[in-house]
Amino acid sequence: MTLHISDRCIGPGEPIFVVAEACDNHLGSLEVAKAMVREAKAAGADAIKFQHHLPDEEMLPDVPRSANFDADQPLYEFLKRHALRLDDHRTLKAYCESVGILYLCTPFSYRAAEDLNELGVPAFKIGSGEMTDFPSLTRIAAFGKPMLLSTGMSTLKEIDETVTVMTQAGAVFGLLNCVSEYPPRYEDVNLGVITVLKARYPHLVIGHSDHTSDLYTAFAAAALGASIIEKHVTLDKRQRGPDQAVSIDMAELQTLVEGIRKIERALGAVKRVHDLERPIRAWAFRSVVSTRLLSAGQVITEDAIWTKRPGTGIPAKRLHEVIGRRLKRNLPPNTLLSWDDLE
Repeated sequence: MTLHISDRCIGPGEPIFVVAEACDNHLGSLEVAKAMVREAKAAGADAIKFQHHLPDEEMLPDVPRSANFDADQPLYEFLKRHALRLDDHRTLKAYCESVGILYLCTPFSYRAAEDLNELGVPAFKIGSGEMTDFPSLTRIAAFGKPMLLSTGMSTLKEIDETVTVMTQAGAVFGLLNCVSEYPPRYEDVNLGVITVLKARYPHLVIGHSDHTSDLYTAFAAAALGASIIEKHVTLDKRQRGPDQAVSIDMAELQTLVEGIRKIERALGAVKRVHDLERPIRAWAFRSVVSTRLLSAGQVITEDAIWTKRPGTGIPAKRLHEVIGRRLKRNLPPNTLLSWDDLE
């Protein structure tokens, strides 16, 4: 199963799709957001993702404040002050196209999805909080664009229900393994769920949205077969905000992308002797050698031979075939035996 987002094919056998999640780390500044676009492109990310918030459409003003929220005001007030406007998203989408990186965006309400659809987004990223919002999901699916659904805070039963609803709605979608802790305890990350999701939904593209403050679990997710890696990014890790604790900087993003590309190259499943191993094999393997002076005509006993490097003589694994054979010539100690030395 593959997903097509713009000109990118995403799925098993394809390059891992790396998404730089800009979230609201721009604090509402279009110029900062543009700088994030440039830096994400320079770091090698495939896409940069923003968020479209219409606070009155997505929450009540007195929504409880999360302990992870590192800002000096309630989320509702923060978004009222710092969320990008639709014209900002329009500008950023055009700017991404000029820079050569894919623009993605998360709608946090159906009304926001309508805006983004009119804007021409190639796909919808759905946050974990909306994963069981079936009324919104089915309406968004009707736009006919690929959807990427994060699965944080959800049980497998709830994921099953969402998959059923999305399938019945005719949606083209994938799932992102996710833990909605900011940052999560490593004991809670459970990267093995990636393989569980791949086995449970073999017809879906499975990725990983990572909320740790470093790169280790994202690298491991790539090794476990995640087709998408999403990671929060910021220009300055010292900046306070709702995602400060889970964001990496752009230098770390570059390290992440470089590491993922190396991991991809290393994920083959063929076991053979490689060309670059052959010269090493020649000296590193062991051969049968004499342990003391041996005379022509002597019958070789077990205590007269052993194995040492290099591996250019009689292979060590065939030592038992040498015992009991008669020598044709004198052999000094520490001499490689050859089959020509034996009667």
